[in-house]
Amino acid sequence: MDLEEQYDKIYRYCYFKTRSRETAEDITQEAFLRFLESKSYRDRGQALQYLYTVARNLCIDEHRRIKTCPVDEESLGSYSDEGMLLRSSLKAALDRMDEEGRELLLLRYVNELPVHVIAGMYGVSRFALRRRLARAVRDVKKSLGEGEAL
Repeated sequence: MDLEEQYDKIYRYCYFKTRSRETAEDITQEAFLRFLESKSYRDRGQALQYLYTVARNLCIDEHRRIKTCPVDEESLGSYSDEGMLLRSSLKAALDRMDEEGRELLLLRYVNELPVHVIAGMYGVSRFALRRRLARAVRDVKKSLGEGEAL
């Protein structure tokens, strides 16, 4: 496992969950410190699953601590009109989804985690996870299709 590559992916995951650069950096560092301190999961071949589980739990703890989730306007960046429209449509589609669906799409398609790792994080079978992913993708496509019809 390439720790540098995973560091970027864990940071992206934490930023998605917290919407704060500083908080995401802190949580990412804490997750890696805990990961490096623990050898039990690495010995069992579940290192990636353990790393994401630690990061997820730290994000949940942080969310409970602050009870808010502000949007960072700086993260929007500069886009062309077409790119901004697509981004806006996709953001609206994702906002209509439940939290689990958004998280599953991020883990699988943005961070490219294997299905068995995500299934282990959620404590479900690979087949159940595939159904959840398919439902999330279908919901986004349906939502984007409705937006185009307007």
